[in-house]
Amino acid sequence: MKRIMSTLQTTQPFWKKNSLKIIAIVALLAVLGVSVQRWGFGPEVDAFRVEQRDFVQTVVASGHVENAHRVDIGAQITGTVKSVPVAEGQTVQAKQILIELENTELQAGLQQAAINVQQAAAKLRQLREVQTPVTEQALKQALATQETSQHALQRSQELYEKGFTGQAALDESQRIAKVTQSQVFSLKDQMASLKEGGSESVLAQANLSQAKAGSELARARLRYAQISAPISGTLISRNVEPGDVVLAGKILMVLSPAGATELVAQIDEKHLSQLTLGQAATASADAYSKDQFTAVLSYINPGVDAQRGSVTVKLKVPQAPAYLQQDMTVSLNIEVAKRSQAILVATEAVQEIEKSPWVYVIKNGKAVRQPIQIGLRGPGYCEVLQGLQAHEVVIRNATGIQNNARVRIKPLAVQP
Repeated sequence: MKRIMSTLQTTQPFWKKNSLKIIAIVALLAVLGVSVQRWGFGPEVDAFRVEQRDFVQTVVASGHVENAHRVDIGAQITGTVKSVPVAEGQTVQAKQILIELENTELQAGLQQAAINVQQAAAKLRQLREVQTPVTEQALKQALATQETSQHALQRSQELYEKGFTGQAALDESQRIAKVTQSQVFSLKDQMASLKEGGSESVLAQANLSQAKAGSELARARLRYAQISAPISGTLISRNVEPGDVVLAGKILMVLSPAGATELVAQIDEKHLSQLTLGQAATASADAYSKDQFTAVLSYINPGVDAQRGSVTVKLKVPQAPAYLQQDMTVSLNIEVAKRSQAILVATEAVQEIEKSPWVYVIKNGKAVRQPIQIGLRGPGYCEVLQGLQAHEVVIRNATGIQNNARVRIKPLAVQP
């Protein structure tokens, strides 16, 4: 029996007896095959195809939305809020009513002021239409009386000198003449005061002017009871409700004016020489990243921020999207240069780009080092002035690749 078992063991297949050796040999052959393949055909590499198309160089920056100014809206008088017909976030037009205050007392004050104007005007009219003519007539009568008294005095003086009358009669004539003369002087002064520029006329005119000023003040205070929008814009803050007692000067609303929307950004000072007023830009709000709008470079700060190594720029937005709000974060691409049908290579493929740029061009299955001259640079691509032609293929990552070494392009690796 033992001999039978021994015979069976010795008759087992060769591959079962040497399975581990076979696996080791197969693995060794696979490694040798890969090595031979790499030695004969080179490693697989990612590659880009050189393009020729219109190219725009841009300066990329991040900024925020900023309106030219904000308008603080408050009451000019102390009062109780009657109504607030607008809501926060609402777009309002210039002169639109924003807040109404109780105005019953102000209406009464305006009526009283109007009555004062009427009284002052009536007093001035009475002065001109009644007192002046009456005084003129009284002055004429006084002048006539004065003339009569003077004649009477003269006759009394003659009769006294001839001895026909006594001293008492002469004294009485003198008294009457003095009284009439005094009346004439008084009426002349009164007449002068009633004429244009006289004291009575000036005082009456001043009273009328004062009454009119009081009326204008009452009318202005009544207007203050209605607080309106000074310009068109959007209410970005509202801190008042009906029934509130508000004080003069207290800020009740904040208005962001319509139009004049600007984008403010910090640009690295190394790009300063590329910036020029009037350059176009493409912008997008981070909250609406898929929606782009245009802007125009309108201001470049002449000073550089030494701490951040940047310069402040502002861009106007000719047609701001409705969703664009104060202080929103935006991304900017400022167009600083353009080239028509430029030769472009992917930036990833360029080595020593800041010193002596070069790339590996795949020619006849080999990586050939090719010096190039760089022109415009933008996100992801560089313009090649010399050294490459359109449709040539360059290696994406040159790490570990030797000049003139054999390489193979990975399937579907070449970019269109």
